[in-house]
Amino acid sequence: MFKKILIANRGEIAMRIIRTCREMGIKTVAVYSTADSDSLHVRFADEAVCIGPAPSSESYLKTPNIIAAAEITNADAIHPGYGFLSENSKFSKICEEHKIKFIGASCSMINEMGDKATAKATMKAAGVPTIPGSEGIIDTFNTAKKLAKEIGYPVMLKATAGGGGKGMRAIWKPEDLQKGWDSARQEAKASFGNDGMYMEKLIEEPRHIEIQIVGDSFGKACHLSERDCSVQRRHQKLTEETPSPFMTPALRKKMGDAAVLASEYIKYEGAGTVEFLVDKHRNFYFMEMNTRIQVEHPITEQVINYDLIREQIKVAAGIPISGKNYLPKMHSIECRINAEDPYNDFRPSPGKITTLHMPGGHGVRLDTHVYSGYTIVPNYDSMIAKLITTAQTREEAINKMRRALDEFVIEGIKTTIPFHRQLMDDPDYISGDYTTKFMESFEMKA
Repeated sequence: MFKKILIANRGEIAMRIIRTCREMGIKTVAVYSTADSDSLHVRFADEAVCIGPAPSSESYLKTPNIIAAAEITNADAIHPGYGFLSENSKFSKICEEHKIKFIGASCSMINEMGDKATAKATMKAAGVPTIPGSEGIIDTFNTAKKLAKEIGYPVMLKATAGGGGKGMRAIWKPEDLQKGWDSARQEAKASFGNDGMYMEKLIEEPRHIEIQIVGDSFGKACHLSERDCSVQRRHQKLTEETPSPFMTPALRKKMGDAAVLASEYIKYEGAGTVEFLVDKHRNFYFMEMNTRIQVEHPITEQVINYDLIREQIKVAAGIPISGKNYLPKMHSIECRINAEDPYNDFRPSPGKITTLHMPGGHGVRLDTHVYSGYTIVPNYDSMIAKLITTAQTREEAINKMRRALDEFVIEGIKTTIPFHRQLMDDPDYISGDYTTKFMESFEMKA
């Protein structure tokens, strides 16, 4: 087992990893930018090293600084959390070259699954259902035009190096294809330095349902059931729940089996998610694989009583998994609390928290790194907390979330708490009748 783990991240996920490491008797090293010197992960880690100024490119994404911090503190492993360098194949490779264990996927695994076109071809070969579309990158507009006609409209153009909704365009009719093709490529080039595009059939009334998997270094994988992530805004998840209200036992088995098949086919090591789009007829199609821990992992932990960070660390240390698949025993909902103004198009709201009261009670979990007097800086992602409620039924979990949100007081900045509070009263959400298009018709009430 590792003696010391450096956490190449910040905020609530850094705190989350520190907690499990402490319970396992493993020392921790926090790294931080100058903007994060007052952050809780710096205080609670056993050691802390400043790795640069506020911009991510000069600190949390600066590989030489992170490796140097690991070497001077004699860390024998690095946990990247999510975001930043968690799915960076070069960083994984550099860790390996410096004989520091990267607690995540290998360089080759990230390369294989990180590029969406390559991942789709791999999953097709494994026998996992995939969305009808191009066999890799489309080289010319004429090829795109011909393919769109073969697949049938509507179609979706996607950047092969994409993420966060960048470089994606829904095309509903042939006359819109040229404009969508040009704008998607320009956006992809500006965002990722890569304008490679591929095309897929547009799935109507889609649900975004992902399967949590864990694989070990012996080629064995298991699944930990599903999470429904369909409530999204601009392809960014706002809330998640498990089990999905759309799921049936038969569909859960099919999707779970497909996720395990996918993981074992590529000999996946670590925690990851296989993400699917599910249409209104409950046909499911592989979308992508995330080779890291997910933001929404706590709801899975809550319904099956399982520490995913602990399992990541054990797998990285060469300990085999049990191979058992898990089914949810309870219902859990997560609301992402962001420093954003939901009454003003979710505009970021950095600043100092002047008053903070955190909710508690039975079945309430709060993962956060903020405190009263803490200043939210504008340099990083706006998520400041994850509020999770768990109960015997979905109705009870929603009622518990209402109560917890009412207790959650943050003053000095704007947050998405009012949005989530209204969501918990929305008839479509309460009935479980929502798709990834839900937010297109949702309006904040004054």
